[in-house]
Amino acid sequence: MPNILKSFAIDPREGGYRVRIETEGGVDFECLASFGQLDLIAEDIDRQLDADQDPSH
Repeated sequence: MPNILKSFAIDPREGGYRVRIETEGGVDFECLASFGQLDLIAEDIDRQLDADQDPSH
């Protein structure tokens, strides 16, 4: 079963961004991402949210 998201944060770092994800179960994950990677994530989130709002979906 997937973990439930508790919080996330994105902080600028030299050459990219630090992405921190924490779950309700106490799992804490950090990774570094580039601007391009975060842009792709944001686009995918937008597509999913738009699809969820579409009444024909």
